[in-house]
Amino acid sequence: MPTTSFASRALQICKNLIPNRNKRGKMKRKIEETDMEIVWQSPANPPERKDYIFRNGRRHVRPYYFEFIAHVKNRWAGKTIVDLFTDEFKGRNRDYYISAVKCGRIQVDGQLVPVSFIVKPSQKISHFLHRHEPPVMTWDVKILETEPDVVTICKPASVPVHPCGQYRKNTVVGILQAEHGLAPLFPIHRLDRLVSGLLILARSAAQADIFRQQIEGGMVHKQYIARVIGEFPEEEQVVDANINHNAREGRSSAEVGDSCGDAPTKGKTACTKFTRISTNGIQSIVLCEPVTGRTHQIRVHLQHAGHPIANDMLYLSKHVSDRSAEGMGADRAAANPDHSPASGVGENKSTSHEDSGEDFSIDPMCTNCPSLAPKGYDYHEEALWLHCFRYSGPGWVYECPHPDWASLS
Repeated sequence: MPTTSFASRALQICKNLIPNRNKRGKMKRKIEETDMEIVWQSPANPPERKDYIFRNGRRHVRPYYFEFIAHVKNRWAGKTIVDLFTDEFKGRNRDYYISAVKCGRIQVDGQLVPVSFIVKPSQKISHFLHRHEPPVMTWDVKILETEPDVVTICKPASVPVHPCGQYRKNTVVGILQAEHGLAPLFPIHRLDRLVSGLLILARSAAQADIFRQQIEGGMVHKQYIARVIGEFPEEEQVVDANINHNAREGRSSAEVGDSCGDAPTKGKTACTKFTRISTNGIQSIVLCEPVTGRTHQIRVHLQHAGHPIANDMLYLSKHVSDRSAEGMGADRAAANPDHSPASGVGENKSTSHEDSGEDFSIDPMCTNCPSLAPKGYDYHEEALWLHCFRYSGPGWVYECPHPDWASLS
């Protein structure tokens, strides 16, 4: 019996799944004699409590139908719609894009087009997908203070602050809106996804601008705590080294000019002050006070100082001995409830999220189904031993409890 190609099978399955814009974002499909109604979401659809599924210590987002929108760039113009997606969006293969165009999952200016369609600059391209977001840990997003103009929270590690990349609902902003009805919120500073601690969110754009002006004016003092490799020096250390961020590789490096000054130094100026809090000779707890705010600044400056964060697999030096690096890796720290990024009494540990038994709809064209997480998701490195605990500025101070791992006893 001849084998049917993926494109042919997918086209047969999705022939009744064409998004219909005359139905206010809704369409019906029929699969195995069962009528189902699909609601195509856009960024305008807010997250809701029912959108989350909890399994094995992780918060998943129930897969949902979503319209990704892009406009044709000048460098894309002249390509066929299939070539454009194949060349620019490599997460799926060419057969998938052929099927998606044929069945209307990919449209141009709201219209179905043939696979040979040549795109023009500024045309609107819609890609209708069954969207799977990466999971995050189930630690609660704990609200610390709620004021008329400001909300402060203790951000758990593994959760991004705001929608970015594959994350939309599984973010601090999304979870606060779904579980507490807090919206809109405007983060006034950023914390990397794997970093925990204090996050300040303004409740209006005007208040966010006030905070940002103070930060840009150097009027805000930022304090973090880290657990690092080795016996950190007792006296204060100041690392003044440029940060050069490589967005393609997702990592930064410290750059220092040569003594002659002939070669220009790469990257942006950056300065961080470090003070040892405690040590057991193998690892140390260090106070980190960044003067500037560059991508991965504290992590890179600690590596530059010879004392990288003890579970930071991105910046741990290859020559670090097994003894000095002993302890729990970031992935195991995230999965171990005794090493929550919360304070010593475990404020951030989830008390309200038990494993969910709900299933979710399988989409016949989806390249991620039947898995809840998207393909290629790495379950490792869910938490870093780096925690923001204090921000202070003109007339205000906000604090967050220290995490469990901040004690070496």
